[in-house]
Amino acid sequence: MSKGTLFDKVWDTHTVQILPSGQTQLFIGLHLIHEVTSPQAFAMLRERGLKVMYPDRTVATVDHIVPTENQARPFVDTLAEEMMQALENSAKENGIRFYNIGSGNQGIVHVIAPEQGLTQPGMTIACGDSHTSTHGAFGAIAFGIGTSQVRDVLASQTLALSKLKVRKIEVNGTLPPGVYAKDVILHIIRKLGVKGGVGYAYEYAGTTFASMSMEERMTVCNMSIEGGARCGYINPDNVTFDYLKGRDFAPKGDDWEKAVSWWRSMASDADAEYDDVVSFDASDIEPTVTWGITPGQGIGISEPVPTPDSLPESDRAIAQEAYSYMQLSPGTPIKGTKIDVCFIGSCTNGRISDLREAAKFAKGHHVANGVKAFVVPGSERVKVEAEKEGLDKIFVEAGFEWREAGCSMCLAMNPDKLQGDQISASSSNRNFKGRQGSSTGRTLLMSPAMVVAAAVNGKVADVRELS
Repeated sequence: MSKGTLFDKVWDTHTVQILPSGQTQLFIGLHLIHEVTSPQAFAMLRERGLKVMYPDRTVATVDHIVPTENQARPFVDTLAEEMMQALENSAKENGIRFYNIGSGNQGIVHVIAPEQGLTQPGMTIACGDSHTSTHGAFGAIAFGIGTSQVRDVLASQTLALSKLKVRKIEVNGTLPPGVYAKDVILHIIRKLGVKGGVGYAYEYAGTTFASMSMEERMTVCNMSIEGGARCGYINPDNVTFDYLKGRDFAPKGDDWEKAVSWWRSMASDADAEYDDVVSFDASDIEPTVTWGITPGQGIGISEPVPTPDSLPESDRAIAQEAYSYMQLSPGTPIKGTKIDVCFIGSCTNGRISDLREAAKFAKGHHVANGVKAFVVPGSERVKVEAEKEGLDKIFVEAGFEWREAGCSMCLAMNPDKLQGDQISASSSNRNFKGRQGSSTGRTLLMSPAMVVAAAVNGKVADVRELS
């Protein structure tokens, strides 16, 4: 019996059958694919003589391996070029909608689907990418999946999954100035831990999320996976509907009102039962920066790097590993840590509102000597809009490089990489060892506004002090 949460309603609506294993065979409403996790899946289909079951429910783009500086084909990186060609051929062979470079619609998969209205409330969404949880911002249940599961969805439009428990995470109150959605999710992960969400779907609720824009909500849901949750979502409301109305794939005419009515019905009931409820106060959150090698190792900008004895015993071993790798001393301020590279972009913070906010702080300032700083729009549409608003000029005048759309320095699958033990201020989502391309490279996660403050000061700085 459904407990009345959105998760339960969506799950029950999409259940095909309960399998002998006890898992649910779940129908997937939208399958997003890109060049990294799909070539092997398509190869597995060919081996079995299978076709894509519902090509109209599959949408492809390229993002992880595309260069953001020079996108001339063939790519200099031969492996990247092979992956591009494999996806181009598979999409053509199976009649799949494909947003290639130069189409005007290419970009990071978790940016393009929402901006085109492909992502909608009450949906099940899958993609061979861990940050698929982003789409939960719309009241969808969205899973990151592995290559063999990509094969399963291509072949059957279903997945075999174990049902999750649901944890409600309430944040109430108004965020202080200089505190953003990125700080909120980093704060939650810090408090609940990187494994705290294992076995759960996170439902984000409370006045803080209710007052966020859709793009801010996407930032929060994007990093659910970093807290161990398989997915994270926010109940659909008027903010959701206003964002979707008029977008390419949103329902039109009479269908729009019918859709909104159904979407509203999918929201969690007022008396819904949860497996766990956790509450936070927005006023307790300050600009947050990671100091270690997991997204859970975060602190407020005014705090020092924690000492081992201030941490739970279970966290001390990884803290010791982090001190050594990050070359940071326990008890010293994070503020003032020298920075080499500043990156604004990614599926967490590469949307137009992120760029607008960053430009606001970049205007009238200049990147410090010796710092490499660059801005990467999350999609071709974001790039066009930013240029229309003159944001590119603000960034360039401030000493930032302005790039083409792609995943860029969020991960080491394209030419944008750290060198040696460079330390990066990054608006992306992961600070694992080697994540940004160098086995000794170091990553500090923070909001786009905080990245600008770091770029201008040449060190970790409080954006609230940047005039």
